[in-house]
Amino acid sequence: MFDDEDLAAIREGKQEWHEETFEPTVDRFGERKAEFTTDTGGREVDPLYTPADIENHDYEEDTGYPAEAPFTRGVYSTMYRGRLWTMRQYAGMGTAEETNERFQYLIDEGSSGLSMAFDLPTQMGYDSDAEMAQGEVGKSGVAIDSLADFETVFDGISLDEVSTSMTINAPASILLAMYIAVGDKQGVPREELRGTIQNDVLKEYIARNTYIFPPEPSMRLITDIFEFSAAEIPNFNTISISGYHIREAGSTAAQEIAFTLADGMEYVERAIEAGQDVDEFAPQLSFFFASYNNILEEVAKFRAARRMWYQIMDERFDAQKDASKQLKFHTQTAGSTLTAQQIENNVVRVGYQALAAVLGGTQSLHTNGKDEALSLPTEKSVRTALRTQQILAHESGAADTIDPLAGSYYVESLTDDIEEEAFEIIDEVDERGGMQEAVESGWVQGQIQDVAFERQREIESGERTIVGVNDYQVDEEPQEDIEEVSEAEQERQKERVQQLREDRDSEAVEAALDELREVCESDENVMPAIVDAVKAYATTGEIANAMRDVFGEHRAGI
Repeated sequence: MFDDEDLAAIREGKQEWHEETFEPTVDRFGERKAEFTTDTGGREVDPLYTPADIENHDYEEDTGYPAEAPFTRGVYSTMYRGRLWTMRQYAGMGTAEETNERFQYLIDEGSSGLSMAFDLPTQMGYDSDAEMAQGEVGKSGVAIDSLADFETVFDGISLDEVSTSMTINAPASILLAMYIAVGDKQGVPREELRGTIQNDVLKEYIARNTYIFPPEPSMRLITDIFEFSAAEIPNFNTISISGYHIREAGSTAAQEIAFTLADGMEYVERAIEAGQDVDEFAPQLSFFFASYNNILEEVAKFRAARRMWYQIMDERFDAQKDASKQLKFHTQTAGSTLTAQQIENNVVRVGYQALAAVLGGTQSLHTNGKDEALSLPTEKSVRTALRTQQILAHESGAADTIDPLAGSYYVESLTDDIEEEAFEIIDEVDERGGMQEAVESGWVQGQIQDVAFERQREIESGERTIVGVNDYQVDEEPQEDIEEVSEAEQERQKERVQQLREDRDSEAVEAALDELREVCESDENVMPAIVDAVKAYATTGEIANAMRDVFGEHRAGI
């Protein structure tokens, strides 16, 4: 540690260097830009950082050690020296059969976790033959109309041997019930099921808009999932509180973690209000962040988020278990940074973003395919994306020591700055009555939209360079080798769900749906009734409609 006299001397030395060495060189040769800022938020970047820039930083309180409070340096004592991050690859092809084939391929290629994408009708709680589903079946992921589809997806894949992440929100209870039902049919004990459901509805109102029910019943479903899962599937993460989509909508790094942690606080408060013990459900909470191109800002963001969540859970919610205070997170490289122009450049972008996630201590990682600006990724581009992680793990050395950028004057200063800004945003959310109130008023969305507008203005004016888009352009033929879902495949999926309705026990389905409606009208936990409906082969749309009958539907601005 430096004492006051040392810091004074360092400040004086930096000032002398600035005046005698740096400024004359700038006067003679200039700088590349009039102003250097972080990628988001316009935080000015000094030309040089010294111990004086972190003079108020206390190592024990602010940095500490891995697996020890405040968890800035990581949530596990050995981090990647003991076990590498889970290498997930997002997959969800048009049909259940195609998704099974892609999952089998990824497992064979060394993927240690599956990540499941769903088509838009499934995300919105509609069956493939519903009028609202027309033209969208299988296009953004796999169509899941019933347990039969889920059984096909995991045919030949034992659920006690894989960890599965499901990017599903409004109907998360239904898809989780299907996963449980497949495990039951395979004979896998429920406590051995591992994975994550996204289940983060608040960010749907903020950024994605694939909501079904109004906020209040949506929050009830989430707390019911918390309670059910703590008892039945204790090794399954019941929510992945998502900053990814907030960032993709245009937020700054500080806004991403502030709004995400504020969402998490809202979920914790609701669960406690429902009578649940924070130390029973909090260890099953997980988070989901984006990783962007500015490596050092992203590393600082991840470190700040861990430290903030520790403080929030310790001080605000009086959690006692360390596991309740540890922010564990999945990372996905940034889809919105991928360009349709010169798509090979996206391999480089993804590589840097993956490096930032690993240097920041992620628990699992998905790397995007280079062609995702155009379509679902091809098998070849998925393999390249997975190889990016494997090269990073085994050849780069980045995983050999824990939190390797700790102690960097710039990184520690940036971590402190992002944390301070994010807490200021959370204070504003608190003043507005909490995250649900801030979302329903439109304030959160407005904050993000302002940043997104300014970024687009910078790109169009040339102030922000996007290689291959507004600079370093070339003439090239459009990419042709892309994944597409044919009309014939969509028709087959519609026929599949229609045939299911003919073959199943209709009386059992109606009885299960009636029971579900009754439970929704009561204070009982809805999950057992949803599992029963799923096992009776009620469809995704039928189960969602039964809940719509009781809960209603959300309409933006109404």
